[in-house]
Amino acid sequence: MAVSGIKKKEHEVDKVRQKIAALQQNIGLVIKGKPEVIALAIATLLARGHLLIEDAPGVGKTILAQSLAMSIHSSFQRIQFTSDLLPSDILGVPVYNPHAGTFEFKPGPIFTNICLVDEINRTSPKTQSSLLEAMNEFQVSVDGQTYPLPQPFMVVATQNPLEYHGTYPLPESQLDRFMIRTAMGYPPLADEKEILAHPRIEEEVKGLEPVLSGEEVIAMQQMVDKVRVEEEILSYVMAIVTATRNSEHVRLGISPRGALFLIRAAKAEAFRQGRSYCIPDDVKSLALPVLAHRIIPVSGYGTENYAVEAERNIQEILDHIPVPL
Repeated sequence: MAVSGIKKKEHEVDKVRQKIAALQQNIGLVIKGKPEVIALAIATLLARGHLLIEDAPGVGKTILAQSLAMSIHSSFQRIQFTSDLLPSDILGVPVYNPHAGTFEFKPGPIFTNICLVDEINRTSPKTQSSLLEAMNEFQVSVDGQTYPLPQPFMVVATQNPLEYHGTYPLPESQLDRFMIRTAMGYPPLADEKEILAHPRIEEEVKGLEPVLSGEEVIAMQQMVDKVRVEEEILSYVMAIVTATRNSEHVRLGISPRGALFLIRAAKAEAFRQGRSYCIPDDVKSLALPVLAHRIIPVSGYGTENYAVEAERNIQEILDHIPVPL
């Protein structure tokens, strides 16, 4: 019976691994030459996190969010953030029903599974902050009433890091809600040539067949929670976090929430690779995208080389801290 139970568990793990590989391959049909970015997006979803993509227009940020939603058979909404956008445009509003003589809540576009927030730094801090409760607690409060969001729920936000005219830089409290920050970058030349040869990407996205259901994603998220993290891995994470707080090059180090996000992301990465336990490489590979946007270098937030310096500081810390064997 024990041997039979082990074989059954191995079969289940192998089946999950195949489904995750199919998800990555499905998204890769339209996001060419970016397996690392796709892997980060999947890890973020499995860890119940949110993704911030900083890059120039036209590199596939919207397509990534759409293809992820299509691949898991889930709803998708795109919200274009502008200077005149109001919180109610995102969350929804109570609407008077003359037949019933009562106000009924009309949900906003945030009530979806995958929510693309395009150019998040184009709207006011008041509107930006309307996302905080949704991202942190997976619910929305309007007029004293609380409404749960659909599950799974994930925010994919974009911003252009090269243009600051008419923008409102994200405050630390908003940045801290994003589990991972990454960039798309340009595709390899061979992949870009293929894109040029078959330019109807929007139709390709709409034609994607789902490889997972929302229920399967939720089940996988619950399995991620059970991934083992040994004492040595926890000590390794704490060494990294403590080093950011003591570094002379960092004004503000990693918070406890940042450390928790790194653990959750590492567990999701281990699960994505078909393991039920974390290894140091899971932590090390995700430290930059999870931690770099959470520290404030001595040069301060908003300077031209802020993000580059933050990543350099994290990388130097990773290079100096011994990796547990």
